[in-house]
Amino acid sequence: MNEPILLKFDAHWIAIGIFLLILLTNWLGFRYRKFQEAKPAAEKPEGMGSIESSMFGLMALLLGFTFSMALSKFETRRQVIIEESNDIGTAVLRTDLFPDSIRTLLRADFKEYVEARISYYDAGVDADKIDSALKKTNFYSGRLWKRAAMLAQDDRYRTSNLQMIPALNSMIDIVSVRESGRKAKVPPFILTMLLILTLISSFLVGYGYKGRRRNLVMICIFSLMTTIALYLILELDRPQSGMLNLSAAEEHVMALRELFHE
Repeated sequence: MNEPILLKFDAHWIAIGIFLLILLTNWLGFRYRKFQEAKPAAEKPEGMGSIESSMFGLMALLLGFTFSMALSKFETRRQVIIEESNDIGTAVLRTDLFPDSIRTLLRADFKEYVEARISYYDAGVDADKIDSALKKTNFYSGRLWKRAAMLAQDDRYRTSNLQMIPALNSMIDIVSVRESGRKAKVPPFILTMLLILTLISSFLVGYGYKGRRRNLVMICIFSLMTTIALYLILELDRPQSGMLNLSAAEEHVMALRELFHE
C-alpha cells in the first residue's frame, strides 16, 4: 500500500513548507485586494468580514478536531506500550512457578522476546527493520506457546500452566494491538482539508487588509502560530520519528532486561 505523500517527509520540512505557503497566500490575497481597488469605484471590493470570520471558525473547528484525534491516538499508543510491558513482565515472573530446568528454557526465550520488542521500537519508521522485529517476535512467542502447550499435557505442571497460559495469551495478543496502533494515522484527507482551509484563511486575511502596507510582524506571528499548531498534529501522528515520541513509555519495556540479571 502506497504511503500518503505527507508521511514521506519529516514533519519539520513540512512545517517549513506550510509556513512559506501561508505567507505566500497572504501576500496573494493582499495583492488581489489592491488589484480590485484599482478598478472603477463601482467595481471596488466590499468588506468580507463575515466570510473571513466564518472561514476562521471552520478552520478552528477542524484544527481542534484534528488535534484531539492525533492526541488521542498518541495517548492510546503510549498506554498500549505500558500494557505490553506489564503483560511481558507478568509472564516472565510466572516462569518461577516451574522447576529450574524448565524455567531456564522459558526465560531464555523470554529474553530474546524482550529484545525483539525493543528492536521493534528502535526500528522507527524503517519498514524492513519493523518487519524483521515482528518476525523475530512471532518466532519466540510461537516457541514459548509450544513449550506451554507441551507442559499442559503434563499433570505435574497443570497448576503452574494455568497461571502461565493466560499471561502468554495476553502478551501475544497485545502485539497485534500495538501494530494496529502504529499504523493508525490521522486520515490524510482530513490533514489536506485542514491545510486548504488554512491557506484560504490566510488569503482572506491578506485580502481583508485595507492599509497601504501589510503589518509584517503580525502576519509572521499568525503564520508561525498556525504552523506550530499544524506541526504539533504531525508530530503527535508520527511518534516513531518525531520530537514527540514514546521513549518514556518504551523505557518500561527496556526495564524488563533487569528481570534476566541473576
